[in-house]
Amino acid sequence: MDFVTLREFRTQPGKIWEKLTKQHELVVTRNGKPFALLTETSPTSLDEDLAHLRRARFGRALTVIRDQAKARGLDKLSTEDVNALIRDARKARRETGGT
Repeated sequence: MDFVTLREFRTQPGKIWEKLTKQHELVVTRNGKPFALLTETSPTSLDEDLAHLRRARFGRALTVIRDQAKARGLDKLSTEDVNALIRDARKARRETGGT
């Protein structure tokens, strides 16, 4: 995978499109750090490409949430424990007038 700077992206778009055509995906950097992904697509595959990207992002977010829960010991809660926490939160919300 090739990297291009944000400055290159702005000042040399033709060069970037040529690289993208050859490499199929590029990482755009800003201040030396990854900032965005450029990926080749087509009108016929755009919806599918976006769906795959969104699934990958969701999977990554879910992994982060699970890791955070595990670090807090929440992965050991039983279904009964979870339901009790939900009941308590709902009760507290009703008592304070929240929705």
